Amino acid sequence: MFMEFFNSLLEGKLLGMKCKDCGSYTCPPKHTCNSCSSRNLEKTILSGKGTVKTYTITYVAPMGYEKEVPYVVALVELDEGPWIIGRLDVDPKIAEENDLTDKRVSIFAKEMPSEMFYPMKEKRIVPYFRIEG
Repeated sequence: MFMEFFNSLLEGKLLGMKCKDCGSYTCPPKHTCNSCSSRNLEKTILSGKGTVKTYTITYVAPMGYEKEVPYVVALVELDEGPWIIGRLDVDPKIAEENDLTDKRVSIFAKEMPSEMFYPMKEKRIVPYFRIEG
């Protein structure tokens, strides 16, 4: 499911799971529902739209990401309910000077060089959020 999720992002689709028991959504996909722990799930494509709930600017990168700093990481509540983390496609200075909380965003993906801890060695697919309007 890991590869399918990230490859779908590259195609502009956000893959999630819908629980057939309680109706809630889980994203990124996994084998159990985040709300009721049911395993009775079906794959679904989510809107990819949501609201920034919080964010931070990374200045000191973890090992393997030193060339990418500074960058903005956001926690986004999707319109369907689950929260997902990714990078915010905005200049870190803008994120410092403005409150981006509650901004509407849409998800997309960027292909970046892999690093030693990433499962796919040929490429790394990173979820990004674009501020709308």
